Amino acid sequence: MLIGVLLPLLLFVFPLWKITLEAPQYPTPLGMYIHINDFSDANPHDIKNINLMNHYVGMKYIPEAIPEFKIFPIGIISTTIIGLLIAFKAKHRWYLYWFVLMILLSTAGLYDFYLWEHDYGHDLDPKAIMKFTNPDGSVMGFQPPLFGSKDILNFKAHSYPQLGAFSLALGMGLSFVAYLLGKKELKNSKA
Repeated sequence: MLIGVLLPLLLFVFPLWKITLEAPQYPTPLGMYIHINDFSDANPHDIKNINLMNHYVGMKYIPEAIPEFKIFPIGIISTTIIGLLIAFKAKHRWYLYWFVLMILLSTAGLYDFYLWEHDYGHDLDPKAIMKFTNPDGSVMGFQPPLFGSKDILNFKAHSYPQLGAFSLALGMGLSFVAYLLGKKELKNSKA
């Protein structure tokens, strides 16, 4: 349980997610990493170039900061402290409660990420230089996928978790394994 509780702290070291845009006019794909408290370029000036390109279709600029960059670190530190208390003081069934808490918070984080992407890709400036429509005449959205790859005009957008997300998932998985082992040990001690 202890290792599982500490692994999410790697989110402060490694990126959580990466979005990459491939297109013929960019021999080196554009990309950005999403960290628990920041955005960063995959290559020098990528976010600046993404912002310049997106301006033409009316998308908002990728901001320097978002409110989640203050909330997520507090959440990870709080759940780590709770997890440490559980690891040192509580019975194995509390490992399951921590696992469920982490599942709920991670799901809420992914949903928030989806909403941010949706707003970013659909709330377009009506005065944009270029306008694109769907076959039905509605305004085309430019939302990157939450997970996977998607064609957007002549771009192929990719969105995948990174080492920070894998460390979070592994930590959650280890806490569930610790719960199962504790449950088995209790059952064997009663036999």
